[in-house]
Amino acid sequence: MVTFICYPKCTTCKKAQAWLEEKGVEYTLRNIKEENPTADELRVWYTKSGQPLRKFFNTSGLLYKSMELKAKLPEMSEEEQINLLATDGMLVKRPLLVTEDTVLIGFKEPQWAEVFNK
Repeated sequence: MVTFICYPKCTTCKKAQAWLEEKGVEYTLRNIKEENPTADELRVWYTKSGQPLRKFFNTSGLLYKSMELKAKLPEMSEEEQINLLATDGMLVKRPLLVTEDTVLIGFKEPQWAEVFNK
């Protein structure tokens, strides 16, 4: 089971979706703006990803910048950061690809190809 979490207007998400379709990967699509990740989901994904929590933040997004999170995040606990990410999908870096074994943040073709042996 593969879940592809994206924002449909995002060009990187569109590229990632085209890659999945070209490679014949079956997935469930989830619009991050309409169905925001929950704190529980984020905790699981963070653990599965093996990445630092800061990688889950959409640092180029307007909301991230307007909230001045670059300065605030270092002062926040992991739990506070997870709860903040759960408040608005636009704070979360995308696309996210969630499989049974791993979570990929952003679209890096070699990394995705490795997961699917494509």
